[in-house]
Amino acid sequence: MRHDHETSTAQKREHADPSEINRPIPIIVILLALALFVWAIFYIVIRRPSDNPAFGDNRARSELMAATAGGSGGRVDGAQVFAANCIACHQANAMGLPGVFPPLALSQRATAKATLPISIVLHGISGKLTTSSGVFNGSMPTFKAKLSDAEIAAVLTHVRTNFGNAAGPVSAAEVKAVRDQTKDRTTPWTGDDELAKIKQ
Repeated sequence: MRHDHETSTAQKREHADPSEINRPIPIIVILLALALFVWAIFYIVIRRPSDNPAFGDNRARSELMAATAGGSGGRVDGAQVFAANCIACHQANAMGLPGVFPPLALSQRATAKATLPISIVLHGISGKLTTSSGVFNGSMPTFKAKLSDAEIAAVLTHVRTNFGNAAGPVSAAEVKAVRDQTKDRTTPWTGDDELAKIKQ
């Protein structure tokens, strides 16, 4: 009997086992989540990809492409294009490498009527090239597939207005015109002889 009494006393000292309270999600939260989901579906359905974006400068991609293609090189940094594509051969000061790569500084071809330098950049050169700095017999790659009209206009404008050169800027429209006129050409210009025939 004493054992039973002690057990009963011990049991009375124990607290009840904890239990989780059933708290359902408030109905207002469920309604808000449902409303947000419905709005998201509606927005996706009615939103047109061609619309101007809600952020940024509010221009669509097509507008940006048109603005760049129609500019005179001002929207593209010609110095950056030069650094990325020309420095390796013509050097940062545009003096080239003697006997290997001709200089663009004080270059008669770079400052000639825009048709000539545009043609050279588009299709490259392979063969003998005579300049005021000497004779060069190397090659220049084509950039017609790598650079856009605006990029070619920008880099030529950069070259023609720097490094001691003083020629006018080149526009993307001029580049496009030469690109269209020479679209069937698949090989580089063969040095002095062919360059002399380019209409200037």
